[in-house]
Amino acid sequence: MRIPVDPSASRRFSPPSSSLQPVPGKMNDVSSPAGQPDAAAAVPRLRPHENRSMAEIIADHPAELVRTDSPNFLCSVLPSHWRCNKTLPVAFKVVALGDIPDGTVVTVMAGNDENYSAELRNASGVMKNQVARFNDLRFVGRSGRGKSFTLTITVFTNPPQVATYHRAIKVTVDGPREPRNPRQSQSSPPWSYEQTYPSYLSPMASPSVDYATGPCDSALERV
Repeated sequence: MRIPVDPSASRRFSPPSSSLQPVPGKMNDVSSPAGQPDAAAAVPRLRPHENRSMAEIIADHPAELVRTDSPNFLCSVLPSHWRCNKTLPVAFKVVALGDIPDGTVVTVMAGNDENYSAELRNASGVMKNQVARFNDLRFVGRSGRGKSFTLTITVFTNPPQVATYHRAIKVTVDGPREPRNPRQSQSSPPWSYEQTYPSYLSPMASPSVDYATGPCDSALERV
């Protein structure tokens, strides 16, 4: 005895499991591995009131600030020639264009091919309101004849940032000298060429001869 089988029962369609379908948003999580911060977040951002170009900031402080090789820092202009261990005419400072936390230590080093690490005094400062001021920075070491120092500015952020000021200052024992005038070196004579000679001969007494009692008269009397 055969039991009739419904042909539609063996051809039922079973939908695919929902567990195999990709969940929206999961592919983005795979492409960006966890634990890696966004690259844009690591770059220090400018504060709203400091979102200005470097040229604008230098224009606001003419003859005071100069560019470094780093786009994030400016520094004070140094005199081209200075005497060693002498106070600078203007206090040295470093200006940050990015957001640097207050209290960050900033140091300055000077050197060249002849004196790779010159002696400095008061060569460290602390960042406050994006400006690090150095109290009485002095260059004790000499740069050498006809040579200048290159300044290396280190800002101890995490990681540290370095800026360089090339050909910053020449330091010698005597410092800058005024140019010598060759005419001033020659001492002028005490007299004037317009004066006449009798004025010089007047103090000299001319010899007086008494012809009445001269040697010739005495000889004639004997004869």
